[in-house]
Amino acid sequence: MKLGKKKLIKNDVLVLEVDNAGILLSKKFYNKNDMNNLSFDEGITGINYQKKSFIYNFLSSLRQKIDDPLGKKRIKN
Repeated sequence: MKLGKKKLIKNDVLVLEVDNAGILLSKKFYNKNDMNNLSFDEGITGINYQKKSFIYNFLSSLRQKIDDPLGKKRIKN
């Protein structure tokens, strides 16, 4: 037994298109009436993490210089 019916009053969507460099290419605003004409991409965004990024390498180098400022204890990998 249903006691009430929910009605969608507001459903606004902002679509931002960004390139590989992170620069905003376009922005589009859709309201509830425009939503019927949209098609959504079913693709999945992949994760691209590197084990040793630039920041990791920089902080490791900084830590080595703090631990051994003259480079006498440095062990080659």
